[in-house]
Amino acid sequence: MLIALHLLQNHAPSNLNRDDNNEPKDAIFGGVRRARISSQAIKRSIRWSDHFRAPFETQGLLAIRTQLLPEKVRHHLVNAGLNDDDQRAIVEAAARLGKGEQRSPSGEGEAGDERGDQNQPRSSPRSRRSSRQSNNTGAAERIKTAQLMFLTENEIQQLAQRLIEIVREKGAKHLNELQGDTLVREIGEYEPHSVDIAMFGRMTTSSPFKDVEAAVQVAHAISTHAVEMEFDFYTAVDDISGEAGAGFIGDTTFNSATYYKYFSIDWDGLLKNLHGEQNVARQSVEALIRAALFAIPSGKQNSFAAHNLPDLALVEVRKENIALSYANAFVKPVRATGNLSLIEASANALEEYIPVINDRYNLSAQRAFLSTVPFTLSGAACCSNLEELITWLSKQMQIQGGVQ
Repeated sequence: MLIALHLLQNHAPSNLNRDDNNEPKDAIFGGVRRARISSQAIKRSIRWSDHFRAPFETQGLLAIRTQLLPEKVRHHLVNAGLNDDDQRAIVEAAARLGKGEQRSPSGEGEAGDERGDQNQPRSSPRSRRSSRQSNNTGAAERIKTAQLMFLTENEIQQLAQRLIEIVREKGAKHLNELQGDTLVREIGEYEPHSVDIAMFGRMTTSSPFKDVEAAVQVAHAISTHAVEMEFDFYTAVDDISGEAGAGFIGDTTFNSATYYKYFSIDWDGLLKNLHGEQNVARQSVEALIRAALFAIPSGKQNSFAAHNLPDLALVEVRKENIALSYANAFVKPVRATGNLSLIEASANALEEYIPVINDRYNLSAQRAFLSTVPFTLSGAACCSNLEELITWLSKQMQIQGGVQ
């Protein structure tokens, strides 16, 4: 079973996802420039959405992405009764999982929407400069791994316990001598039990934490029409100086666009990653759908407040594991007219393209949608609200996926 979500979402003027020049990301598609929101930014906004996290936080089914694995391990050593040399050996061993290094705490954190959701971030010259400038001489150094690691608390606890066992059985000197694959083999492998890792996957190197193939694919959102970047010139006035004119002058880049968003969920892959737990898999799909509809990347939202929900949400359930994006419905960019908005023109293009591409390749699917604009699709259920759409999807998972 393959579950797909297609969205049309119109955002007011905004800069939701910036490039290294602080300008909204874009792309050439169909020969014209389109507004773009990266899949990394979309996934991060979903992962940290309350709609996604709330069902699983109390069950311990969520992971964290961090370089502070050695420090997380250190917390588990407090009541272990180890001397300083043993504790140091354990923390340094945790740091070697991914070639650890030491940095000041002021350099920590996720560097923006996109870099924060990559396993092996490649820092730009700007971010490297910022990191050097922020180092405080008096700040206590904390040991970090060189790569961001996507881990569950249970995995971290298991790792700490295993490292404690090695030190007690063979001594700190033995642990200090273990490097790379030798260290990984001595520790053994850990499988995650986490909804977000099961959905979005993880890649690790030189680590006992197993790689996980993502069960969810997320496309970069692109505008259904051509866009031009715009600039907002702004000033700030000193409140108490009494001087005329601006105390600060600046500008920011923005655009406004109707985006097409596409998500694909491999049910069998998700079930495999969740060790066959059908109820958790069903909950995770429902949570993902809700979060995809409500979550918006946070870039410059304090300046623009572009909190616009999708005007069209189409869910498809296929028996065949054949993913199909409808982005090509917009290869020819849509245009607004006197009687037709960009959202309506985009919905019309989608309505025309879906039956054509599916008929040509003899593809079938069960479909349901909710829409604020006129939209019809033969055989598709028209839902009056989100709860009705979720209920329809839950029934389809029971029928086609055998979910109890």
